[in-house]
Amino acid sequence: MAVDPISNLLFQPFSHKIGEDEAIVRPNTTYWQDVWYRLKQNKGAIAGLVIVIIMIVMAIIGPYLTPYSYDTQNLAAEFTNQPPSSEHWFGTDDLGRDLFTRVWHGARVSLLIGFLSALVQFVIGVTYGGISGYIGGWVDEVMMRIVEILSGIPFLLYVILLMVILEPGLNTILIALGVVYWLSMARLVRGQVLALKEQEYVLAARALGASQWRIIFRHLIPNCMGPILVYSTLAIPEAIFAEAWLSFLGLGVSAPQASLGMLVSDGIGAIRLYPYQLFFPAFFISLTILAFNILGDGLRDALDPRLRK
Repeated sequence: MAVDPISNLLFQPFSHKIGEDEAIVRPNTTYWQDVWYRLKQNKGAIAGLVIVIIMIVMAIIGPYLTPYSYDTQNLAAEFTNQPPSSEHWFGTDDLGRDLFTRVWHGARVSLLIGFLSALVQFVIGVTYGGISGYIGGWVDEVMMRIVEILSGIPFLLYVILLMVILEPGLNTILIALGVVYWLSMARLVRGQVLALKEQEYVLAARALGASQWRIIFRHLIPNCMGPILVYSTLAIPEAIFAEAWLSFLGLGVSAPQASLGMLVSDGIGAIRLYPYQLFFPAFFISLTILAFNILGDGLRDALDPRLRK
């Protein structure tokens, strides 16, 4: 029986070069480059990031886009409670003040409170939790009992006590938020450090004679940065919301200063006749909180090592 010859159209010679099996197909990336790549794939997180950037930029330049000052009053009847127009883009309030200028000045104050609270939370909470988790023993017990005692006191009581001692205003709110907002961060960092301090690289650093401070701040804290960044991002809208309801209760910034929460409080009284006075500050404070929360969720997914491919 004759065998048909093998056609060259069906088969091609196999060419193999030495080293092709070990070729790197995917370019090498660092951990943070991989995080940024995964974050970019999350359209919701990128949208939140864009909104946050726009809010920050407008909080900086917004009050200068109009010829009016946030505290300039004009009590003439033709200037008070004006609806939105080409002259006053967001209208005016009952004292004739331009709402566009006041909204962006209020956004500046609210964002300042959010970022400063997150900074205080980061510095105090990370340091406190790192020391407590690494040293352990009776030091950890004492430090965590202090945290539990401070956590047991209602936040509103802190604010009222500070209002009695200090004058109401921006500094009082910052102090009140700074006193209590680092407690949750300290617990988070302590848990992370407890899980990491027995790792091989920590034991190697200890064997090489590294000091406790170097191990905490050079080896442990950098490896906890993922959860810390996520929690700090989510703490910013939490602080903004806390300032908003404090201002709504009359415990916020003092006039003529304005924050988004204070503008919402002022707009509630005129909601039936002049709803725009409530709509604009309420819309922007809701948008800011939503954007930070979406961005925080995206960061949490991007920083999850289980999702790295």
